[in-house]
Amino acid sequence: QVQLVQSGGGLVEAGGSLALSCAASGLTFSRYSMGWFRQAPGKEREFVAAISWSGGATNYADSVKGRFTISRDNAKNSVFLQMNSLKPEDTAVYYCAARSGGAVRTRDYDYWGQGTQVTVSA
Repeated sequence: QVQLVQSGGGLVEAGGSLALSCAASGLTFSRYSMGWFRQAPGKEREFVAAISWSGGATNYADSVKGRFTISRDNAKNSVFLQMNSLKPEDTAVYYCAARSGGAVRTRDYDYWGQGTQVTVSA
């Protein structure tokens, strides 16, 4: 049974930082590309960042480029999202996702985490 268990998130003031983690089990983690998505109230789930199975390639939404960093540790079956210079518009539920193919910006991922709330106050 595949599980993606997220941790981190919470409440922070604008300009602050938060880190998200996602621990995978039940799959060969090093064979999966990983992504982070977010969904704000009343909006569709949107792409945030993705990383290839090796960690050698990353991709970011324009809205977070230069502020967020995705990384992974295949030895720990985990993917991370470091979020700096947070803005109120970053407020959303954040989801990690695993994909057996290449990293993509669409929601075409095989497995999803449970979601974690990130709230940025003005």
